[in-house]
Order: sequence, then C-alpha cells, then structure tokens
Amino acid sequence: MYYAVISAAVIMFGVQFLLNKKFEAECGSSVRATLVFSLLTGAVGAAVLFAINRFRFEFTLFSLVIAIWMALNTLAFTFCSLKAFGKINLSLYSVFSMLGGMTLPFVAGIAFFGEKLTLGKGICIVLVAAALFLTVRRGEQKGGVGWYIGIFVLNGMSGVISKIFQALPYEKTSDAGFSVLTALASVVISAVWLLLSSEEKIRLGKKSVALSAFSGILGRVGNFLLLIALSHLPASAQYPFVTGGVMIVSTVICFFTKEKPTRRELLSVAVSFAGILALVLL
Repeated sequence: MYYAVISAAVIMFGVQFLLNKKFEAECGSSVRATLVFSLLTGAVGAAVLFAINRFRFEFTLFSLVIAIWMALNTLAFTFCSLKAFGKINLSLYSVFSMLGGMTLPFVAGIAFFGEKLTLGKGICIVLVAAALFLTVRRGEQKGGVGWYIGIFVLNGMSGVISKIFQALPYEKTSDAGFSVLTALASVVISAVWLLLSSEEKIRLGKKSVALSAFSGILGRVGNFLLLIALSHLPASAQYPFVTGGVMIVSTVICFFTKEKPTRRELLSVAVSFAGILALVLL
C-alpha cells in the first residue's frame, strides 16, 4: 500500500520538475527569482496542506525547528537548481540531484537509524545509480562543480531531515501539521529576505504565477505523502524507490514534449524498473 503512496508522490515530482524548468525559463535564476518562487510555492502549498489537515493548525517547538531547517534546505536547493538549469550540464544535474536524494537517506537510515541492508535494497541502489549514469549526455555545457555538490547534498538532506523528524522521540505534530509548518516557514523566510533584498524586481506574469502555484501544490503534497510513507517504510528503501520512479516518470513526460527520450534514456528506465522490482520483491 505504501509503495502506492510513494508512486503517487513520484508522479507529482516528475511533473513538478518540468514546471520548475519552465519557471526558470520565464523568470531566470537570480536570488530574487528563487525567493519569489519559494514564496509562491510555499503559500499555495500551505493553503492546500492546511485544507488537507482539516483547517487545524498544529505546533510543537521540535516540529518548528525541523520545519525551519527543512525550509532553509529547500530554499537553498531551489536556488542551486535554478542556477544549474542555466549553467551546468543538465543531464549531470539530474544525476547529482537524484543520486543525492537516494544516497544520503539510504546511508543515514542504515548507519544511524538501525535500518537493515537487504539484498533487495543493495541491488536497487546499484541498478538505479547505474541507470542515472546512463542518462548522462556528451557534448552538453560543463562546469560548475560547486552547483553539483550543492544539488547532491541539499536534495539528499531533504530525506535525511524527514527521517530525523519521524525518528526522534520528541513531541511533534502530525505529518500534515509539520508539512504546513514547513510551507509557512518557507513563506516567512522568503518574504523577509525579499523585503531586505536590493536586487532588481523580476517580471511576474500570469504564466509564472500559475507555474509556481501548481509546482507548490505538487511539491508540498508529494513531500507530505513521502512523510506518511516514511512512518511505515525505512528511508533506505523509500528513497531509492523515489529516485528510480522519478526517472521513469520524467522519461514518460518527455514523450509529450519536444525533447524525446533517447535509446540510452529508455535503457536507463528499464534498469531503474529492474531495481525497483528487486527492492519490492526481494
């Protein structure tokens, strides 16, 4: 059942990735664009999650601290991502992003939270990593080692922070309540930063607002679903599944865009799918 919940989140993340790229094309990758994007996605996401939580506001000090940490991490990752879309090899961006999102929670779950390393997990992470490297294209713009490292660490830390929230035995809100706090923290941090920023204003049209709104809904609800699943599944199983799933969904989406998937990308999907099967069945 919970793999079905993760699968729903994976589809949301695949579509969100496409929306984020379109927002960068519309508004650029400046700090101000990052803050505006974070503010809009956080506001819309908070409203939707508040409704999901039946309009109940929950609060504990522990949940607030972790929510602020998560919001800062997400803001930094968004900034690195928007910068990366215009400056580095995009296929390598995807590899580093998803490798980080898979590897850090996998290692943290086994090293610090007592999760078992099973044959299925081992096969899955090896196959998904191999599939990621199959997607690297030659001849694209290269450079920006710092962006690669930032993307790897920050995307991976999102899963680690979620695991910390679930695992530590402090008084905490529900998963929905924590998700609302995280979205609100993003709104407050972005709004304060925007007020203090002296950067030139960006043009914000109806299209960019709509892209932000839909991205906010998909991203926040998707992460809420992962938080629910994390109460029942180990991080070392969940995040390799997410990474392999996002690869598959992103490739399927390519069939409906101008960038049709290559044979190597189709092969990577097959390898990812084999890894997911190993995880679920072994």
